[in-house]
Amino acid sequence: MYPPELVAPMKTDLTEVGMNELITAEDVDNALKQDGTTLIVLNSVCGCAAGSMRPGVKLAMKHNKLPDHKTTAFAGVDKDAVDRARKFMLPYPPSSPCIALFKDGRLLHMIERHHIEGRTAEMIADNLKLAFDEYC
Repeated sequence: MYPPELVAPMKTDLTEVGMNELITAEDVDNALKQDGTTLIVLNSVCGCAAGSMRPGVKLAMKHNKLPDHKTTAFAGVDKDAVDRARKFMLPYPPSSPCIALFKDGRLLHMIERHHIEGRTAEMIADNLKLAFDEYC
């Protein structure tokens, strides 16, 4: 587990653009029970999260089409929420950071860590915007 004071700015990076925190397994269940589209961003302390994932998500949040529900959990901190979210992300293996888009609880689009590493924030945002245009 990472100290809360270490990850606070990294969490704020996403909550300040309207993402709701998922802390418990129940939070994840409730988020995915909602009608419509739900984005789950599994945040991380790694360099690819800081350099491209979080900035890419923030750019995508300026798009004209957005998911109905925008959520985030932090790997290494929000263990119960991350573990539960990963169950809904099967058959994809555990990955952090990662980004998943659901509709009515069904996984539609997944961006795994290996799709984030080495990509720019703009590339991540473009990927998300295409998914938003298709599913939201």
